[in-house]
Amino acid sequence: MPTPITIVGAGLGGLTLARVLQVHGVDVTVVEADLSPAARAQGGLIDIHAYNGMVALEAADLIEEFESIVIDGAQHNRVLDPDGSVLLDRPDWGEGTRPEVHRGELRRILLNSLAEGTVRWGRKVTGVRPVDGGFSLTFTDATVEGVSLLVGADGAWSKVRGLLTDARPAYVGRGFIETYLHEADVRHADAAEAVGGGSLFVLGPDGQMLGAHRETGGTLHTYLTLTKPEGWFAAEDFADSQQASVRVAAEIEGWAPGLVELITGSDTPLIPRPHYCLPIGLRWDRVPGVALIGDAAHLATPDGEGANQAMLDGAELGQAIAANPDHLEDAIAGYEQAMFTRSYEQASQAEMFQKNSRTSQDLVDALTQMGQG
Repeated sequence: MPTPITIVGAGLGGLTLARVLQVHGVDVTVVEADLSPAARAQGGLIDIHAYNGMVALEAADLIEEFESIVIDGAQHNRVLDPDGSVLLDRPDWGEGTRPEVHRGELRRILLNSLAEGTVRWGRKVTGVRPVDGGFSLTFTDATVEGVSLLVGADGAWSKVRGLLTDARPAYVGRGFIETYLHEADVRHADAAEAVGGGSLFVLGPDGQMLGAHRETGGTLHTYLTLTKPEGWFAAEDFADSQQASVRVAAEIEGWAPGLVELITGSDTPLIPRPHYCLPIGLRWDRVPGVALIGDAAHLATPDGEGANQAMLDGAELGQAIAANPDHLEDAIAGYEQAMFTRSYEQASQAEMFQKNSRTSQDLVDALTQMGQG
């Protein structure tokens, strides 16, 4: 029998790994800090890509379930200038390679695909250390459990990562301000018109980038990227929603009213999300009995690839383990080398895109190219 595996973290990557392992009859347990699947919101829409996310779902034998949650029309893309001028308005023809789904719905189908009891909720890991023959996990209630094969799927601030490397995420000089507008077609007509039927992108003159997409029920979900010192996000009082929205809206003063309303009209408190990343090309020497996937292994700045890469990590690691259960170290080492190369290439491309001077036409060209394949 294969060595039982413990995964720390029930995000998309960890759940994909668990599902692929179970498809192949491998015993696995997932420990998760959340008290239940509904303990917190899972974010908005994500697009799943043919070359990574879809590959992972195929390995998990969940394509049919995935297709049932795809949102029709969500691949409609618009690019506006800050003054509201339309530079691109490309309808969703139903032939794109990046179908959009709710992250929470995708997590739901992964959870539902697992054997009952696979995920142990309310198990927040506070410490990990090597012991003879494996590792010990310490939880918030002070209990300690032994683990023989451990996978860290525990995100940006991974506890498991410390077994392999001292690398820590570093601030990259910018971050999101996140907002939600509900019943937008009725209550926020200008903002709804600006966003259109799918996703909206606006590039500002001072490095601002506004992205918004339409979710079910008329909700508009917006991310405004600002280049600021790390302390700016902590110093702003986002608990005072009205004042925070005024201060953030000042960063896009003079933009079209419908675009500004995506900030000032938020029906929820503004959420600051400073961006961090691990060193590009991070590698580590092989440590027997432990592996990393997703942000725990290769946290990068948001570029639409994070969830897709995490799911592919989970699928590839699961397939490697299932294919070579009697030589798990060889299986994990092979996975790591492929993951190192793949994540380096993706992070390098994202960094190059961020560093290069971008124009609205660059956005139009990039989205047009995506729509063609």
